[in-house]
Amino acid sequence: MFLHVGNNKNIREKNIIGIFDMDNATVSTITRKFLSECQKKNTVESANDDIPKSFVVYKDGDNTSVCFSQLSSLSLYGRIS
Repeated sequence: MFLHVGNNKNIREKNIIGIFDMDNATVSTITRKFLSECQKKNTVESANDDIPKSFVVYKDGDNTSVCFSQLSSLSLYGRIS
């Protein structure tokens, strides 16, 4: 199965590591450092040009990638359940 995160971007559910809320998760310096490192490695993408409400961390081959989504983390989690 796939999770649709917006703007025709789909992620295989078995590859998803976590779904995180932007407001809560980015308070931590560790999370901000992780996102910064992913951006430097060019493994960050956005499902839309709107302000992101959540991000999904997933395995993309041997790499860990991040996809920002305009959908809330609760909406994305509800689509999986």
